[in-house]
Amino acid sequence: MIALTVSLYVHEEKLETFLKAIEANARATFHDEPGCHSFDVTQDLKDPLHFIFYELYTDEAAVEAHRAAPHFAVWRKAAEACVVKGSQVNTLSRRLFSHG
Repeated sequence: MIALTVSLYVHEEKLETFLKAIEANARATFHDEPGCHSFDVTQDLKDPLHFIFYELYTDEAAVEAHRAAPHFAVWRKAAEACVVKGSQVNTLSRRLFSHG
């Protein structure tokens, strides 16, 4: 399994737009992409403008399929408007084990 972790910050005045966009993207990814096993969106308790996504995919091909999906293009447009430039950090990693 491949984990994609995304950390980013959102402009305060764009928070509601961002939340609607990421919810739609996460829902479509999980339900429409067979290679996606989970898509969690978390909000920092101390900084409500900081978000971390934890996405789990079968393999790197599934991550690439996700990035090519039509709903991802819609998400990227919203992210361009809502995410603080330079704040997004994406990390691909191999999941070694899980306790869940």
